[in-house]
Amino acid sequence: MRNAGFWKTDWFLGLVLTLVLLLAGNGDLLQSLERKAYDMGVTASSRHPSDRVAVIAIDDQSIANIGRWPWPRDVHGKITDLLAGAKAKVIGNTVFFSEPQIDPGYAYISKLLEMSRHGGLSQEAAGLVEEAEVALNTDRKLAESYGAAHNVLLPMLFQLGDPRGRPDQPLPEFATRNQLTRVASRGGFALPTAAVQLPVAGIGEKAAAIGHLNANVDVDGGIRSEPLVLGYYDQFYPSLSLMLAARSLNLTPADIQVVLGESVQLGKLRIPTDPATQMLTFFYKDGEGKPAFPVDSFYDVLSGKIPASKYQDKIVLIGATAAGVGTSQVTPVSPAMPPVLTLAHSVSSILQEHFFIAPAWGFWAEKGGFLLVALYLMLLLPRLSAGVAALATAVLLAVLVGAHFGLMVGAGLWLQLMGAAVLLLVGHLLLTTKRFLVTERGKQKSDLESAESNRMLGLAFQGQGQLDMAFDKLRKCPLDDQLMENLYNLALDFERKRQFNKAEAVFRYMADYNPKFRDLEQRLSRAKAMSETVMLGGSNGRGNASTLILEGGQVEKPMLGRYQVEKELGKGAMGVVYQGRDPKINRVVAIKTMALSQEFEPDELADVKERFFREAETAGRLNHPNIVTMYDAGEEHDLAYIAMEFLKGKDLVPYTKPDHLLPLPQAVSIVARVAEALDYAHKNHVVHRDIKPANVMYEPESDQVKVTDFGIARITDSSRTKTGMVLGTPSYMSPEQLAGKKIDGRSDLFSLGVTLYQLCSGKLPFQGDSMAQLMFKIANEAQPDVREVNPEVPVGVAEVINKALVKDADQRYQTGAEMAHDLRAALRAGGGDVDVTL
Repeated sequence: MRNAGFWKTDWFLGLVLTLVLLLAGNGDLLQSLERKAYDMGVTASSRHPSDRVAVIAIDDQSIANIGRWPWPRDVHGKITDLLAGAKAKVIGNTVFFSEPQIDPGYAYISKLLEMSRHGGLSQEAAGLVEEAEVALNTDRKLAESYGAAHNVLLPMLFQLGDPRGRPDQPLPEFATRNQLTRVASRGGFALPTAAVQLPVAGIGEKAAAIGHLNANVDVDGGIRSEPLVLGYYDQFYPSLSLMLAARSLNLTPADIQVVLGESVQLGKLRIPTDPATQMLTFFYKDGEGKPAFPVDSFYDVLSGKIPASKYQDKIVLIGATAAGVGTSQVTPVSPAMPPVLTLAHSVSSILQEHFFIAPAWGFWAEKGGFLLVALYLMLLLPRLSAGVAALATAVLLAVLVGAHFGLMVGAGLWLQLMGAAVLLLVGHLLLTTKRFLVTERGKQKSDLESAESNRMLGLAFQGQGQLDMAFDKLRKCPLDDQLMENLYNLALDFERKRQFNKAEAVFRYMADYNPKFRDLEQRLSRAKAMSETVMLGGSNGRGNASTLILEGGQVEKPMLGRYQVEKELGKGAMGVVYQGRDPKINRVVAIKTMALSQEFEPDELADVKERFFREAETAGRLNHPNIVTMYDAGEEHDLAYIAMEFLKGKDLVPYTKPDHLLPLPQAVSIVARVAEALDYAHKNHVVHRDIKPANVMYEPESDQVKVTDFGIARITDSSRTKTGMVLGTPSYMSPEQLAGKKIDGRSDLFSLGVTLYQLCSGKLPFQGDSMAQLMFKIANEAQPDVREVNPEVPVGVAEVINKALVKDADQRYQTGAEMAHDLRAALRAGGGDVDVTL
């Protein structure tokens, strides 16, 4: 039990922290945290979407075949006619027809038509003009299609914000007939709007109904809710999703009953809402490589490739998914979801009654959790020992997080408990840190009182080569002439290890006491110059990174461990590769450096270094003619390095260019040898994890193949660099590696299949405009047939590539030996078929 004064201090600190977080509870930071936790709850939930909802996508394929966007509106009319003829239940077109579409020649036709009406044209010419007017007026064609279908719903777009006065003019009848009249208020409200964008009158009048397509974005830019009702002055209008659900149930706006801030009643469906009359939409996850809702190409439906009968009795949503058409939205299950798919999720949530509820009692439950944590921090935590306090905090945190996810997944209830969780974590860390600082302050006082003890410890550390710890201890001693001698010798030791920046720091510390000590001024100037011009790991542009220029012009080559660095060979993802020499046995080596201290946060660095040397040791045991031999690994100058066999060749990257491909037999032979090397490594329980052309060295004159960088990719497994990038090359990664699953040697064989595809065709099998699109294609889409890219690729080699690139690892090659066998069989077959069982 600590003394009363100490306990009161902790109690007061807990109280202040509680008040601060309570006042900041509605801030953007905590709200963003609540939303992230909400997203995790959504993805943890599992429900099946409505099978009545289907999407027809205006995708890149459709634009490539039909023509550049926007299309003539008779195209939309044609697909509407097809769907109406197939007896689709409801058609929702999310394209905004807010302005008339006037063909460049239509204005002249209108003038000629006016002349015809006044007798200015012959009867034959007048007939031609009228025929041209009918052909060019695509708005009329679209309106006629909508009028004949009787089941097309269109969007309108409101401008959110409080109105200032009255509207410029009343809304047209085709808009006001969609307003909601059965609206009551019990303390809630609908989001206000100040202006509205409607379809052009001719088209809007023929629509069966109109609903708004507004989204209310959260503080972090995500969309999680659907404003079912918006207020426009003294009128209320439904969302397009609500109207689509109503029409599918044969209901009209008169059948929709609204209690603002509480619920929306759609026939017998009751949809609870938040105070702004918004529904917390359920977003369905894609399952087994398939999207949550069936998505077909607009062109495939229009051309008849997909029969329109597929959509009988369906709720059909038409909208853009093509790049550059429309703006994608961030949702709990996707960082870039087209609005038409967001609409599909909303419609299914309404019809399936799949939505989350923020219960009325949730406010009090959330404040109760906050109060419980506050009382724990103020009254209980200060009385507990460090171990018991950590256990109690962990249990309480697990209860809060478990309640959040349990209620969301099990009951569809959302309680905002992350504020209480943050209070718990921050409060625990703050109170325990305060205790630690008090303890450390006592230790420092004790150290100052025992200067001689610190001096002896410093000298002991220096004798053991732990120079940083020695400097830390010596700085705690009062400066005198004897200590200056000790510090001078310490700085010389730093210089001998070429740690000139640290030598400079020691000299500066000494100069604050006596700048005239010995040759301190010259030593300080030299150390400063060397720390600015000497680098291992890359040139800074101010000198040669491979040499040290000493006083008097003497040149000395730097050392890494026992290796003398001779010149730079190239730069890699995390460091520089040098040519070096082992002076004891005069062996030339390649030295790969990795600046781990620059790439990883301090709290990760120790773990990364441990894995670095463990993986280097594992890879160093590999002994195969097609695997680069590793000689040594170590650490110096804050650089981790690996000394390995020096190769004369270069990597395969130049041979992946379409105009510089290797002969096919040569490329297949190289990959077969790489497969054999991987088979040997996998049998020794070593997975490469980053097979790609850059990690395969080839020397044409001797036809020598070597795989490099074994174990390097695993060094950063589950760790991230400061730039946030996980090491590895996404274009070559297997689906299971992208998904973060535990991988084995079959993942390397997938990467080798990508490499073989590129060496044979000059192209990657999976390409995307963004990282998300690339990852989706790797995980879900089949690669283009390599023979379509390069018809000269033998059938047998193409079959090997196809088997190597199978998404399911169990159906892929199981060993490198199998893949090498099939490749060599393909070469022996001379381009014929090879029996490759997929």
